[in-house]
Amino acid sequence: MTDLVPRQPDAAPAAYDAATLAVLAAMEKAADEHLDRIIPDNTKRGYKNDWALWEEFHDWLAERTGHRMPSTAVTRGNLVGFVIWLDTIKLAAPTSIDRRITGVTVTARGLGVEVAKAATVAARKALKPLKNDPERMARGRGKAAAVTPEQLRQMNAAVTDGLTGLRDRSLWLMAFAVAGRSAEVAELRAETIVHVSQGLEVHVPAVKGRPPRDVVVGYGRNPDTCPVRAWLTWRAAAGITTGPAFLPITVHGRLGDRALSPEAVREIIARNAERAGLSVRLTGHSMRAGFITTSRRAGKREEKIREQSGHAENSPAFWGYIREADKWTDAASEDIGL
Repeated sequence: MTDLVPRQPDAAPAAYDAATLAVLAAMEKAADEHLDRIIPDNTKRGYKNDWALWEEFHDWLAERTGHRMPSTAVTRGNLVGFVIWLDTIKLAAPTSIDRRITGVTVTARGLGVEVAKAATVAARKALKPLKNDPERMARGRGKAAAVTPEQLRQMNAAVTDGLTGLRDRSLWLMAFAVAGRSAEVAELRAETIVHVSQGLEVHVPAVKGRPPRDVVVGYGRNPDTCPVRAWLTWRAAAGITTGPAFLPITVHGRLGDRALSPEAVREIIARNAERAGLSVRLTGHSMRAGFITTSRRAGKREEKIREQSGHAENSPAFWGYIREADKWTDAASEDIGL
């Protein structure tokens, strides 16, 4: 019987040979690819949008501090500041803020950034009282207000001067004219917005599994709210012929080189509506809803409107807009002898 002796600590492993290192590297790569494949596409898009907002927060912070910190600075102070910014500047719902914290954290760790647990704990501690506020929890719920041509004129009258104003006006008028979702407007490409004698021929790309569509945008009667003139003016001022149709602009007036996020599209519309003093808070979807109801009230056929908006023939949302537009057309209570 052999003597029982205490087990000695394992010796440090010998350095792996080149063949072993190659196999291990291949397995690491395969693991990364597999883990990436099993993440749902909508989750990936969500994380991308979360990170775009995180970068926008850093741009906003740079305006006030005079120094642009790297987006990889995911610290306790920055995450808490991000929560406060989303709540007070973006007017985001607490549930959305909670999701943003996760998206930023996951993305940062994917970039090799060490995010301390204390940072996420502090961010959610700052978020906790917001979840107890019924008004904050109700943010973003309910049907989007459909913008009207009169409200578009009010927004135009209040738009800021300079390159940012040209971009913003073109963006919301284009969103209205193509009945575009925020994600579709964010993905528009300059080279697929073609100027012809009658107006614009616009390719609206596929987003979130929805099919692409090609639509036409005619000249408007009012030059100030004409989507064709607004696009041509913005394109010339920005000097863009290819790439994203709408770009971020720094506080110093410099163009970015990446497309706006859908969140940024929504923010531009909401910010300009607020600046114009509109009585309702517009969202990105307000332009889409507004086009459908306005077009219907102008007597346009359902099939032509659906071609522009990309709705399916049996879409409940589409027919809801049509019913809203037709509500006062030959109303049942009208001219019945009362």
